[in-house]
Amino acid sequence: MSLFTSARERRLWLWAVAVVTAIYSTLGLAGTLAAELRERDLLGVSFAVGFILVLVAIAASALRRGTGRYEIWVGIGVVAVFGMVVVRMGIGPAERTHLFEYGLLAVLIHEALLERRRGGRRIPLPGLLAVAATALLGWLDEGIQSLLPNRAYDLRDVGTNILAGLMAIAASLALARARRWDLFRREQ
Repeated sequence: MSLFTSARERRLWLWAVAVVTAIYSTLGLAGTLAAELRERDLLGVSFAVGFILVLVAIAASALRRGTGRYEIWVGIGVVAVFGMVVVRMGIGPAERTHLFEYGLLAVLIHEALLERRRGGRRIPLPGLLAVAATALLGWLDEGIQSLLPNRAYDLRDVGTNILAGLMAIAASLALARARRWDLFRREQ
């Protein structure tokens, strides 16, 4: 029996491992980089540029795929919700990156689990499993930080990681439903 049900599932798991590796590998560097950007008054600008780049990548992907109007409207709603959460959260720009890091990780895990289920494996509640896995990986991230001299364990970051996973999975499910609705409307 193969470990993966398809080449796509394998790629999704490899991307998830790459994201976790990237997150964990910056643990020592992130504090230094954030302090340097803060000192030069570039932390907020760097975050805004990153947010805009993510939006451009999402828009380019949507245009390339031929996105329907329901998916576009849901996508605008998702961006608005993420934007409001980012703006209104009482945390600094460095901590807000958790929304992107762990949101991406949750979506990759969720897609891998969905692909595994399409491959014939029994995967109950893939969305919930993806959020739980993301939460555990985020908690481990904070645990590792507690061992580093220039970092600290922060329960708010654990909560932000969980929120990121929940928001990303909810957005993914809403967009998938809108995509199905667009396909249904085209067939009518």
